Amino acid sequence: MRLPADAVLMVVDAEGVNGDPLEDAGGRPEADSKMAALVAAWRAEGLPVVHVGPQSASAARPRDGETVIARCAMSAFVRTRLEERLDELGVTTLVLCGALATHALEATARHAGDLGYRVFVVADACRAAEAVDLRGRSWPAEDVRALTLAHLKGETATVVDAATALQAAATARARQQRKAGRA
Repeated sequence: MRLPADAVLMVVDAEGVNGDPLEDAGGRPEADSKMAALVAAWRAEGLPVVHVGPQSASAARPRDGETVIARCAMSAFVRTRLEERLDELGVTTLVLCGALATHALEATARHAGDLGYRVFVVADACRAAEAVDLRGRSWPAEDVRALTLAHLKGETATVVDAATALQAAATARARQQRKAGRA
């Protein structure tokens, strides 16, 4: 995975569905620690971080200067200034993590793809919650997570793991600095 130095980490609904990041972990409590590692890496590399929706999880809590988008629809692009803000930053690539249970991450990823952004979803930094379908059948969180990632994979986004995304973040800024040194 190669990232341009303009790659934005977009943390979508880090708080989760019920307000408890670990309660909604869907058998993946490590998702929060991987999300925290991604946020820390982006900040350390000076790469932009965008927060969408609830963000009370301490690891993903926005810092001064980071973009915060309050969603008013499933996609973070609908009736917000997200696209305008990304344009101001010169962004071409989005790396998404967060909660899959609200469907906002999937809707945002699809919308971003439609707008021409290159989209990566960090699978092990995403969590889901159990879902109930219209017939009252319960779907375990892990099944919801796997199905959502399968819908996005290849069609809309490249699905990667946190280790790959962390390595890509470290090399994105280093490549930009080497390039600037040659100019």
